[in-house]
Amino acid sequence: MTEQTPIALADWSKQPLARSLAAGRDWRLNEYVCRAGPEDRPFEERHETVSIAAVLEGTFRYAADTGRALLHPGALMLGNVGTCYECGHDHSTGDRCAALHLEAELFAEIAATTAGSARFRFPVAMLPASRDLAAPLVALLASREQGQTEEAAIRLAEDVVASLAGHVPRAVVPNARDHRRIDRVLRYIEANAERPLDLDELAGVAIMSKYHFLRCFRRIVGVAPYEFLLGLRLRRAALRLTGGDEAVSAIVYDCGFGDLSSFNARFRSQLGEAPGRFRARYRRSAG
Repeated sequence: MTEQTPIALADWSKQPLARSLAAGRDWRLNEYVCRAGPEDRPFEERHETVSIAAVLEGTFRYAADTGRALLHPGALMLGNVGTCYECGHDHSTGDRCAALHLEAELFAEIAATTAGSARFRFPVAMLPASRDLAAPLVALLASREQGQTEEAAIRLAEDVVASLAGHVPRAVVPNARDHRRIDRVLRYIEANAERPLDLDELAGVAIMSKYHFLRCFRRIVGVAPYEFLLGLRLRRAALRLTGGDEAVSAIVYDCGFGDLSSFNARFRSQLGEAPGRFRARYRRSAG
């Protein structure tokens, strides 16, 4: 079940327990744990945002103006902004969901490009568990930092809309002004790579809407902004490991990584060995 406005409720103690996982200016990712069961009367709620909710555990019934569906692990519950819906547990108790909430303006911009119309609305209540949406969903749920989560959230929304719209998105063809703006952002990232940077800040530097900036950056640079930022941090950390006796943890945090274990995993993935072995090998070759 997802966060929204309750209209009528039989038992307030069965309201889903909500926990914020990540949030930005015009999006948020929440986890919801529901304890309701067959003995609890379903109640009506309203979607205050565009909602894409992934069922992580349990099953429940969902009814909206777009139809009825039995939600199950891996399925995506879809909600259009401003519409009412009802959830119920007819045969089992409880569920757990991770719900992405997008403000209408951001979703309209995504839909204009991906579906060909800013007025696109979800035509169905649910998308069943599918192989095509598994990767972007896992990327969102496994994200660790603000920038990574926001990019993954937009990617999931794009893929969900694309799977429903049957529209071939128009390719972004950056012009000279776009190139100048992305160049300015690249230099900005270089100068501020050691601190957290999110899409809103980078789009402000580019003087673009957030979604247009993200699409232009991908097209011009070849990777998304967060991936570029991580690559820059990783190269800087690797270079510092080749000289001096600084502790690996000090280098990691100084270069902008917030978590040592995730840095170690990414370092091994990109450079083929652990940071300590990398440093020792370079010291041997230098000696």
